[in-house]
Amino acid sequence: MGERITWVGLDAHKRAINVAVLLGREKQPQEWNVENKPATIRRLVKKLVREADGGEVRCCYEAGPCGYALQRQIEAAGPVICEVIAPALIPRKPGERIKTDRRDARKLAELLRAGLLTEVQAPTPEQEAVRDLCRAREDAKEDLLRCRHRLGKLLLRRGMVYRGGKKAWTQAHRKWLRSLTFDNASDRTVLADYLLAIEQVEQRIQTLEQQLAAAADSEPLREPVGWLRCFRGIDTVTALTLVAELHGIERFASPRQLMAYVGLVPSEHSSSERTRRGGITKAGNSHARRVIIEAAWHYRHPPRLSAALNKRREGQPAAVIAIADKAQHRLYRRQRHLVTHGKTATQAVVAGARELTGFLWVALLHQHQGVST
Repeated sequence: MGERITWVGLDAHKRAINVAVLLGREKQPQEWNVENKPATIRRLVKKLVREADGGEVRCCYEAGPCGYALQRQIEAAGPVICEVIAPALIPRKPGERIKTDRRDARKLAELLRAGLLTEVQAPTPEQEAVRDLCRAREDAKEDLLRCRHRLGKLLLRRGMVYRGGKKAWTQAHRKWLRSLTFDNASDRTVLADYLLAIEQVEQRIQTLEQQLAAAADSEPLREPVGWLRCFRGIDTVTALTLVAELHGIERFASPRQLMAYVGLVPSEHSSSERTRRGGITKAGNSHARRVIIEAAWHYRHPPRLSAALNKRREGQPAAVIAIADKAQHRLYRRQRHLVTHGKTATQAVVAGARELTGFLWVALLHQHQGVST
């Protein structure tokens, strides 16, 4: 079957690509190096198609900072199938201690021919744009936390501690910050700079959230985002993040596949009669895992319907609302049971997040036949 297939491994970097080509069942690959430029990539594809002489050409490279641009350039340049491979799932020999770009390209070609690589589902350019918008907000939130920490530590070094309430960054806390004065001019400059940085990042977050709301209200995102907002603890930003990161719930044949994709299944190291399970794998998509766990914290409390949740559910399918209600009751009972039997709150929430993932899968596929709660 693979006699006429040309297998190509690409070790891609910002400036150059190492190429290893295996023709059919040949053992020794052809190897060379090309620049990572659109024109050079087009010439590379033409060369591979010409040397294949009518046969199929399949190539691959590891997912990484180069993203999916290389895959799109290769597939647009000619009749070539290009796969993006999950780096963490590439088989590795425990005793191998030599790693070079040339060896990596050869290894990819050999493993691709053997069928031992796991392909990453590539998003469309539109899906990738929404995903990057969600991640830009995450980055801005991290920047805000750093800016606040810098200011807080400056004040602590100067012996200034806010005692007007238990929580910081309330209106009263901000009023206290604006009232602070220093005798030293340098300290006044630093304080003003830190306050300005916080205001600028907060404005960035506000602008990004406005763009996220506009994206969530556009097609084809409006419907799945509306379904997810029926769940307790999931509003527009969380719902849009999940839809953008999963980019196609249909590719998961079962809830367990989705749970594994977001790294919420327990790790295991079993042999013979010994079974040993550990914490969650934390494999796959960390962005989706984070927002699911954040949502799962809301299910520690008894089931209830707030005014905001009722408003989010207006006009949504009754089937999705029923799934969300069942999730509320199930996850609350589950987390309470785990805590009363000695598990920590964090362990109970993570277990609840795993089950919440299954409910989200059912809600997003509720219109397909054969899917039930």
